[in-house]
Amino acid sequence: MARNGKSVNPTPSQGEMVTVLSIDGGGVRGIIPGTILAFLESKLQELDGEDARIADYFDMIAGTSTGGLVTTMLTAPDNNNRPLFAAKDISEFYLENSPKIFPQNRSGVLSSVKSLFGAISGPKYNGKFLRSKVQQLLGQTRIQDALTNILIPTFDIKLLQPFIFTTYEARTDVSKNALLSDICISTTAAPTYLPAHYFETKDTQGKIRSFDLIDGGVAANNPTLMSISHINKEIHVENKDFFPMKSIDCRKLLVISLGTGSGKQEQRYSANIASKWGVLGWLYNGGMTPLIDTFSHASADVVDIHTSILFQVLHAEKNYLRIQEDSLTGDALSTDISTRDNLENLVEIGKKLLKKPVSRVNLETGLSEEVEGEGTNEDALACFAKLLSNERKLRLAKIPCSLKNCPSIIAHPQLKSPLTMF
Repeated sequence: MARNGKSVNPTPSQGEMVTVLSIDGGGVRGIIPGTILAFLESKLQELDGEDARIADYFDMIAGTSTGGLVTTMLTAPDNNNRPLFAAKDISEFYLENSPKIFPQNRSGVLSSVKSLFGAISGPKYNGKFLRSKVQQLLGQTRIQDALTNILIPTFDIKLLQPFIFTTYEARTDVSKNALLSDICISTTAAPTYLPAHYFETKDTQGKIRSFDLIDGGVAANNPTLMSISHINKEIHVENKDFFPMKSIDCRKLLVISLGTGSGKQEQRYSANIASKWGVLGWLYNGGMTPLIDTFSHASADVVDIHTSILFQVLHAEKNYLRIQEDSLTGDALSTDISTRDNLENLVEIGKKLLKKPVSRVNLETGLSEEVEGEGTNEDALACFAKLLSNERKLRLAKIPCSLKNCPSIIAHPQLKSPLTMF
């Protein structure tokens, strides 16, 4: 697929499957999927060479809030038109920058009182460092410049409706071709934590379009279904990237959905406790934010349940891999505790999650349960890496001879071998 004349990536129309990666929101807990992605990318590199990157293998990468930030890190082009970050660098980015995005007050009663009054008077954090950091990294890069198709949800607080930024729509409507920095700042603007974000774009006639946006997690903290639906929409409008596909079902999808962890097993809240809460109690309770926790987990879990049902009904459950840790406790549950101890603990949680058995959600309890005979998450990701590699090689073999020297192919010498038939 042409990307502003700079490179060519093979499309689903040249292969057999459509590949999707989805990353949940969750603040500093973005370290967990970052750790998972580092392992996946290492397996792809074992198969296809050290230059292989996540963006080379997925037709759609979707991310909400911190997941949107990770999505951008994986797909924004550097000066060589390769991903700005390797997956192995994501955790280090969080370790270095989270304490500056979420500066910590000293512990104790005074800190709790300040946090409570801060929640009343304005956002907990001013967001200045996050804004300057993403603007510095991304500059004038726009969503249409992403190295593969991406989808990042936000929520327009003025219109009271979701707004989903995608590379597909950015190519056809210039008013939706926003700066990636503006999109990242918007999708991470969690209510009570970071300020809402306003920016403007222009259409082809120069008419201004305004956006008043907050965290996409209020609409879709888990954007998996949203990305699948968007792909179906593109097929319906006969997007040439998917020609000659007429429809898509789960048997033609490879989907990896990465959560940022939850504390379901801790059972922190109860009806007896919540029945006594007013507005402040729901917004801030014991250092936690029950209302935000509720809608973010509800959004993510409903998507996981519906996606699981969809794949099971079509007997394609092995094409959908959801990796989620639902036994977080203490500081690890927080969106914004950015102490070195907590951040390093999240890295370890991600590593341990790789060693855990493949699980699927129990539709009755909502908890993830081990699937016998499918090994660990590491095993499943290694299998997916082989499928992704084979799919890419199949597509590369069908690229016209005139394109075989394009930059995206040159960047992957190990992947050029299928082209020798030309």
